[in-house]
Amino acid sequence: TGAINRIAEQTGVHKEALRTWVRKAEDDELPTEPVDAEARIRRLEKENRELRQSMEILRSATAFFAKAEFDRRLK
Repeated sequence: TGAINRIAEQTGVHKEALRTWVRKAEDDELPTEPVDAEARIRRLEKENRELRQSMEILRSATAFFAKAEFDRRLK
């Protein structure tokens, strides 16, 4: 509390406001659940593969319908 009081006086911020900010910052730093980096990477890689497949399907469908529209206009 001594550091908070000293910094509050130096900055002109009320000590309770500063104390609240410090507590919030400390709470934000603590993860609420353990982070499994490998599982997260696997999940993101799977999602990336699925998105790439979806994009390829959409590209193929776009090309197919564009050709069909072009052929229809030529008739």
